[in-house]
Amino acid sequence: MRSFMPARIHVPSLAVLSLVLASASSAQMPAPDSTIQRWINERVANGYATGIVVGMRDGTRDRIVAAGGAQRDGRPVGGESLFEIGSITKVFTNILLADLVLKGEVALEDPVQKYLPAGVKMPSRNGKEITLLDLATASSGLPSLGNNMAPKDLRNPYADYSVQQMYDFLSAHTLRRDPGERYEYSNIGMGLLGHVLGLLAGKSYEALLRERVLAPLGMRETYIVVPSDKAARFAVPHNADLDEESPWDLPTLAGAGALRSTTRDMLKFADAVTHRDRGPLGKAITFSIAPRRPTTIPNMRIALGWHVREVGGKTIVWHNGGTGGFRTFFGFDPASGAHAMVWSNTSSSVDDLGLHLIDPTVPRQPALAQRNEAVPAETLRGYVGSYALAPTFVIAVTEEQGKLYAQATGQPRFRLWAESATNFYLRVLPAKVRFAQDSSGAMTLTLEQGGQQQKATRK
Repeated sequence: MRSFMPARIHVPSLAVLSLVLASASSAQMPAPDSTIQRWINERVANGYATGIVVGMRDGTRDRIVAAGGAQRDGRPVGGESLFEIGSITKVFTNILLADLVLKGEVALEDPVQKYLPAGVKMPSRNGKEITLLDLATASSGLPSLGNNMAPKDLRNPYADYSVQQMYDFLSAHTLRRDPGERYEYSNIGMGLLGHVLGLLAGKSYEALLRERVLAPLGMRETYIVVPSDKAARFAVPHNADLDEESPWDLPTLAGAGALRSTTRDMLKFADAVTHRDRGPLGKAITFSIAPRRPTTIPNMRIALGWHVREVGGKTIVWHNGGTGGFRTFFGFDPASGAHAMVWSNTSSSVDDLGLHLIDPTVPRQPALAQRNEAVPAETLRGYVGSYALAPTFVIAVTEEQGKLYAQATGQPRFRLWAESATNFYLRVLPAKVRFAQDSSGAMTLTLEQGGQQQKATRK
């Protein structure tokens, strides 16, 4: 679950991979709690988020700063609140993989086909098979999602995608490039990785993850299915317009983004990744964070699931997450141990804040309230339709009560805010959409994101 462009999500939108890159300077002290409190209070006050929780650990002291938000029981969000962490799940899947590799139970070079049931055929190209390493480094050649994904409920788009549908997609899919050739963020690829590890062990992904990763780290409040006695602490999800959203369920692609956790529990994870010389999974974590392949993002390489940002001699190992009503970030500096996590129960990016807390030379973006021009509903209805930016990546534009929305394949619906009658922007991520008529009178949509433009004609 990443960005709005087909080459970017996870990230799908289990995460939104968009970063501000800056040159590193001399080390700076982390911001005090009072400063962090002011920053997140501003974001809540101006409508950028309903609630935010920041977590860090100084020595043996947990630092948790929270603002706004609400749990299902009506209390404000805090260190014990449960959030969907989205694609941060991917790093747990890959620590599990690393543990299995180091114990000789699998090899990174193993073809995925080896672990699938008879009758399921993995796609290959030019004699090259997709390996576990290809899935772990988002370089399998598989797209973001299967083209047979047709959710009945767009507010919970992964809930009814079945294992058989995944198998059908894999058996019929033709790769556009050789496995291992190029980075392309894939939720179905990472979901498949979690699935085959479960098949190997003869148990569910969640049971295997709890046995091999969560229990050894003492993480007792990280779940896929939240127990009924914990449900009151689940943070109420919201979209970027602050409207209440639905939680997401990912039964088949659980390894790509199904985990829910608390800040308090994730601080145990932070301790494990920043003190890899101790603890039961130190070697597996160290193995998982070693960069393996380049990405298509400047100054970024990919490890096993983790993204490794390298700027000015400084390294940050990180991942973010995004579901229909949550945005999350977790990262750390493997040299200094500096780390941060930021959880929001609103689908507006928190990456900049997380990165800034680890490395103050990374700019913290001001979350200013943004203006919106009034555009007649009749004009907005003229843009409604489907725009295919790629064969498996379609943006559906809809209008409701004088508001325009866009929903990309496998992602939540985002509102389009008007700069003019034809130009719109998204608050949830740095992207713009422009509508125009071509010479034949057909309506076109141009997506501007990450310095790139993609154009499609309405179907």
